Amino acid sequence: MSSTQPSSAAAAETAAVIVGLVIIIGKVIILFMLCRRRARTSNSSDNTTQDTRFLTLRMDKFLNDMEREKPIRFTSQQLRNATDNFTNLLGSGGFGAVYKGVFNNGTIVAAKVLYGNSSKRIEEQFMAEVSTIGRLHHFNLVRLYGFCFESSLRALVYEYMVNGSLDKYLFRENKILGFEKLHEIAVGTARGIAYLHEECQHRIVHYDIKPGNILLDASFSPKVADFGLAKLCNRENTHITMTGGRGTPGYAAPELWMPFPITHKCDVYSFGMLLFEIVGRRRNLDISLSESQEWFPRWVLKKFESGELGELLIVCGIEEKDKEMAERMVKVALWCVQHRPQLRPLMSIVVKMLEGAVEIPTPLNPFEYMISENPCPTLLPQHAPQTTSSSFLDSDSSQMITGPSFVSATPIMKKYEIEIASS
Repeated sequence: MSSTQPSSAAAAETAAVIVGLVIIIGKVIILFMLCRRRARTSNSSDNTTQDTRFLTLRMDKFLNDMEREKPIRFTSQQLRNATDNFTNLLGSGGFGAVYKGVFNNGTIVAAKVLYGNSSKRIEEQFMAEVSTIGRLHHFNLVRLYGFCFESSLRALVYEYMVNGSLDKYLFRENKILGFEKLHEIAVGTARGIAYLHEECQHRIVHYDIKPGNILLDASFSPKVADFGLAKLCNRENTHITMTGGRGTPGYAAPELWMPFPITHKCDVYSFGMLLFEIVGRRRNLDISLSESQEWFPRWVLKKFESGELGELLIVCGIEEKDKEMAERMVKVALWCVQHRPQLRPLMSIVVKMLEGAVEIPTPLNPFEYMISENPCPTLLPQHAPQTTSSSFLDSDSSQMITGPSFVSATPIMKKYEIEIASS
């Protein structure tokens, strides 16, 4: 008995020690795992903080970049410093003078200083340009960098176009552009106008498309400029309310100067007149030429109708290889200057026509009204009185009324939205 008791006690003590060691080891393992978990949590928290900081910085950069996309408000002193106190004159017009300037970061700009300080007309032009081109970004529209609006200075700051305006390459001695490049300029200009009419949230009507308002960059890519007469309008509004004549005589559509409904098609007419001048590399009206060639668009029509485009190519210095391109431009120009706005195509269709992507129907005579005793015979309803402006309009629809002798729209005209007004 006595020898068995110590053995049992020793076994119990040994078991107790083993259990104690297991508990201690278990605690150590649990503590180790807790430490690792805390370390992982701490690292994860640090990584999350770093990610948050990175995202915040990236968002700040994005917002700053977005802010820079808006027109910047310059002070008069900043513009005086950039333009060397307005010493390098690039050109001038009825609304103001344009000066070349360079900012500290090397950006070259064209600063358009508006004449007058408190003129209502000047303020309207200022607001028109900032509110339209200030929100637009398109390769064929000149970019507005910023503006200055102070009591002593009203100015608009644009990207600098190193090759100036198109007119000096059409009407002056500097006729260095080949016909293919002129065709590219015509297409690019049409794209810019199509963007204004059909792709902006609000349709923008320019009202003053002409060679002097088409600027050329270093590669002679065109950019539509000078939005001083531009007007925004909702797309659901078919017609635009006008308070007076707009545009430049010779390029302005007839409805801008007469009591007819006005739509974005007035820009299409102006583009057509511009297209004639690009083809001829001359002004449409040149009194120094013989009477038959004095007004170029009508002379072009006669050559087109008589199938004598070969003479047109010779007179305009167009090579035989460019004949097809020139014919397309002539036909498009004749469609664009149709007296009735509804007959003029959309500018997006004009682009396709110029590129040869769509068939061009044979144009109607856009100048037929000029050789009639009645100045606008096709705009009057049958038996309507011709003494008042109201005879030009349908009072219910405010649409131009088709005369009984006017030709119907062809399937191609309908397909490309070249339509006559409904009676």
